[in-house]
Amino acid sequence: MAGDNIPPVQVLDKPEDLKKLLKEDRGDDCLGCKIIGSGAFFGLAGYTYWSGQNQLTLQQKNILASGSRFGMRSRRLGITGISLALAWLGAWRAFH
Repeated sequence: MAGDNIPPVQVLDKPEDLKKLLKEDRGDDCLGCKIIGSGAFFGLAGYTYWSGQNQLTLQQKNILASGSRFGMRSRRLGITGISLALAWLGAWRAFH
């Protein structure tokens, strides 16, 4: 009968342990998934840095001539920051 598996109200009334729920919900990835996932982030970080710095070098004259308040230094810092964030995500993906 279906009524045999219904827990009593006292059990349902207590809040569940959040840490226990998160631990049960967490899916463990295989080693290959971690390697591919982290490698993708590291690859994106390297490509973003290389491509971004290369494009800035090619467009340096136009950027300086435009008179924008964002000069070369802030743009290079932005590209470096994005690349570092992607590399951090790769490291996080590899070890968590």
